[in-house]
Amino acid sequence: MTKLAFVQRHSVMSKKLNDKHSNKDPLPEERQGTGFWNVVQSVGAAMIGVQSRKNRERDFTQGKPIHFIIGGLVGTALFLLVIWLLVQYLLATS
Repeated sequence: MTKLAFVQRHSVMSKKLNDKHSNKDPLPEERQGTGFWNVVQSVGAAMIGVQSRKNRERDFTQGKPIHFIIGGLVGTALFLLVIWLLVQYLLATS
């Protein structure tokens, strides 16, 4: 392979690579989030195992995953705290 052919091939390949990574396509819209009470409602519905298809689709299309992760952790901690307090109360009154 001659030097000129190598340079031409390299420039064609780098042009294809640059076209592939160019910003011609608009970036997908950033998720807006679903709001605090919608996250609370979705986490509560997930804890008891019921949720409408409409709300589930809303969560997956608009919601930010970190909101649901944090909501799930907080919801689980609150649930465990309530159970612990209930057991402590029952033990103290018996």
